[in-house]
Amino acid sequence: MEMLKAAGSRKVVGTKQVLRGIKAGTVSRVYVCSDADTFIYQQVVRSAEEAGIPCVRVASMKELGMICGVSVPAAAAGLLR
Repeated sequence: MEMLKAAGSRKVVGTKQVLRGIKAGTVSRVYVCSDADTFIYQQVVRSAEEAGIPCVRVASMKELGMICGVSVPAAAAGLLR
């Protein structure tokens, strides 16, 4: 989690951006919330596993949003390479 805080602009926030980054190969680590919608959670985790990217589970969307510096809850975030 500290890596995500320190990443500054070297991160993407949101499910669409994370999935895009995984597909493009620009994400090195994925953070996904346990309390996210089941479909979204599984989609992000499955995509990360298929790409061989480490996936870190976070307790709540609200917490992940705060760590990423956005004012809304976030289901997923990713560190850029």
